[in-house]
Parts: sequence; structure tokens; C-alpha cells
Amino acid sequence: MQYLPIFTKLDNKPVLVVGGGEVALRKCRAFLKARASVTLVAPWFCDELKEHAHSNEVTLIDAYFDESHLDGKMLVIAATDRDEVNNNVFELANARNVFVNVVDDQPKCTFIFPSIVDRDPITIAISSAGTAPVLARRLREKLETLIPHHIGPLATLVGGFRDKVKKRFKHFSDRRQFWEGVFDSSVVSKVQTGDTQAAQQQLEQMLDAKAEPEGEVYVVGAGPGDPELLTLKALQLMQQADVVVYDFLVSDEIMELVRRDADLICVGKRLGDHSVVQDDTNQMLVDLAKQGKKVCRIKGGDPFIYGRGGEEVQVLAANNVNYQIVPGITAAAGCSAYAGIPLTHRDHAQAIQFVTGHCKKDGQELDWQSLAKANQTLAIYMGVIKSPHIQSELLKHGRKADTPVAIIENGTRKNQRVVTGQLGELADLIERNSIISPALLIIGEVAALHSQLAWFGKNEQTSSFAQPLTDVSNT
Repeated sequence: MQYLPIFTKLDNKPVLVVGGGEVALRKCRAFLKARASVTLVAPWFCDELKEHAHSNEVTLIDAYFDESHLDGKMLVIAATDRDEVNNNVFELANARNVFVNVVDDQPKCTFIFPSIVDRDPITIAISSAGTAPVLARRLREKLETLIPHHIGPLATLVGGFRDKVKKRFKHFSDRRQFWEGVFDSSVVSKVQTGDTQAAQQQLEQMLDAKAEPEGEVYVVGAGPGDPELLTLKALQLMQQADVVVYDFLVSDEIMELVRRDADLICVGKRLGDHSVVQDDTNQMLVDLAKQGKKVCRIKGGDPFIYGRGGEEVQVLAANNVNYQIVPGITAAAGCSAYAGIPLTHRDHAQAIQFVTGHCKKDGQELDWQSLAKANQTLAIYMGVIKSPHIQSELLKHGRKADTPVAIIENGTRKNQRVVTGQLGELADLIERNSIISPALLIIGEVAALHSQLAWFGKNEQTSSFAQPLTDVSNT
């Protein structure tokens, strides 16, 4: 470890910045945020630094640096474009055992500025010991996406209860158990929604009597498969759940991101293989929540678009179980985008209909007359098995046999495959190419644009460096 990571309280502490330009301004802002007493010395200052001085936020010394400017200072920054000045600052400060940082000159730094995730009072600092600051910044960007903004207000709230908790619970183990219960309770969600008064009242109640753990179900849409298409909220809830109830449609890459010590329960739902019937799944969610568990019910795509999320939430509501619903990118949007097929286009499709090829056994027949209209797009979920019937009914009700179609298998995933053709050969295309689920059917003029706009898998993709860290669930 090249540098000891410490957090220094700089309230009204004297610090010196040598320089008056843009770099000096950036360092000055960091010190002001930490409420330090900042002095800058330089023969010239930028306008923003002059404004800070005019507001009595900093002290400016219009002079060239000399050793006397170090008197009484605890930290010093050298931020000039002259090597001889920066070297002089480093040597004189180091001789006095004053912490010194020469900007962009790591060997001449006895302290460094880390990349910071600020959720005041929670602060996370990332450092590469000056060797790779851009990499440290990118790691900070990853953490920014993972650490929710309500963490700061939550820390402030519970910090105000520390003395009360110490008075109420004499033993450390009891205090720890209490705080674990707080962070597993709806106090967190109340702070998240801005209702800090209700959160405070609940904390008071939890102090007065030991509360039973509160169960909750998170109904989460995982999207069509690419883990980078997860929403931030989905990822956060996946990593705090005690139990994860999932379907086969949720990709392995996404399941790698759930909390490592969570219990995993697969309830099936693959074509021809329903390992758990829907009613049993509904009751399972209720029972787990009643046991005080945080349950993540994760579904491929969006839970409210052919995901039976509505059925499950109805049962949760009827049993007074707390729940949250997190939408996901539905297969029609994700798969069509990764196939280069716009679902609507001014020249080709002025409307879109989402259709399922798999209804209840006693379900009503689809309105084929409406579905067969030209200049619209049909996005058909779970239509592989029923493709002969779909093809026949659309042709019977007036859709032309040469209408473009696309079959997208494993859309957005590394093994995505797109097969295109015409409506008159839809069933044959599926059989000849051995299409398997999950697959989405797109029927309409826009499907012909795949050959022109396809991009995914065609060339090496530039990394967005956005894929969430997979090991944070261990924390």
C-alpha cells in the first residue's frame, strides 16, 4: 500500500495553493467543499478565484512563492505550469514535514486527491496511487451508479439516533442487531421517497419495541438478457434481497449479479416446462414475505408486459404484502433495437401492436382483422410454436404473403440470431432454422430494415465500461 487512505477534517484548517489558474481553481473548490481556510499565492489569478476572494471565501496573495508562505500551513498544493516553482514548493514543504501535492507529478506527492463518490456524510474514495487516475475515475463512475443518492440522508438520519440506541442497548451485539433490522426495514424506502419524518417516527417505534422483520417483494424486470440493460434500481434491489425467485428467461449473466448469499428459487416457465405452477409461485411470494424476507421476484423483460407480474402483484396486494415494481426493457424494444429494426418508422409503420402467441387455454381468440392491417408492426411474444397458426390467420385476414418478417432468437445476448424472410414462409423459416425460445417475431414492413441497420455483433463493440461490478454483493 503506497498511500494510507485517511479522511482528514479540514474545518478552518490552513491550506495553501500555489498557482492561480484553472488547476488551482479546481483544487481550491475541493478545499472549500471541505470548509478549509484556503490561501492562494501567485502573480496572477483567474476571474473565478478573484470572485471567491471578493466573497471572502479565500485569501489571495499577489506574489511569487517563497518559503514564508508555508508558515502555519498543514497542506500545500503546487499547481503552476513552471517545474522549477513546483519543485521548490515540494522540497521546502517536504523539509518542514508539511503534506504536499504537486499536480500531475506523482513522485512529488506526499498525499494525493482520490476520485470521490460523495453521498454526504457517506464518502467513498478511490485511488490508483497516482498511477492511473483515469481508471480510478472510471471506477468512481461505476460506484456512482451503484450507490443510491438516498444513502446520504439515511446516514444522517440514523446518525442522529446513535446515542439513543447506545442508551437503549447496552451490548454491542444488541446494537448491531438493531441496526441490521433498521436497514432491512421500510425506514430505508421512506427515506428514499423523501418521507424522512415518517422514517424518523418508525425509528422511534423500533426503539420502543423490538419489531418483527418486515417482508417485501420486489417485482423486477431484468430486460431481454444483456446485463448492461438492467436499470440501476433493479440492480440495487437484486443485491439486497434475501431470496431471489427467477424464471428461465433471466440470463445467466444477470443472475451473476444477484446478492451472493441470497437463496435462489427457480420457478421455471420455459416452453413445455413449467416447473412451478403460477398459483404456487404466487403463494410462495406471499409466504416468503410473511417470514420477513426481502424477496426479489425477477422476470425476463418487463414484469407487466406478458410477464404475469400483474397476477402476482394482485395476490400480494390481497395478502397485504409490501411490494415494489421495477419496470424492465421489454423484449420488443430490446430485441428490435439490437437487431437494427425500428418498431415504428414514418415511411413504413405508423402503429405497433404487442401480441402474445401464448394465451390461457380458454382465452379469447385474437382480433386477426385488426392485426392484419398494413403499415403497422406486430411484435409477437412466445409465438414460435404457434407460428403456423399466426401465419395462416394473418394471410387469411388480408396481410400480404410478401410482408417482411424477422425472427430474433436470444435477442440482446451474445448468441443473438436474426432470421429474416416473408410472412408466407414464417413457419418454414422457424422450422428450417431450428429456432428455439426465447424468440421474438416481428412482422411488418420495418423488418426489412434489418439488412440495412443491423449493428450488434457485426463489429467489435467499444466497451462502455458501464457493466456493473459483479462482486459488490459480497459487501
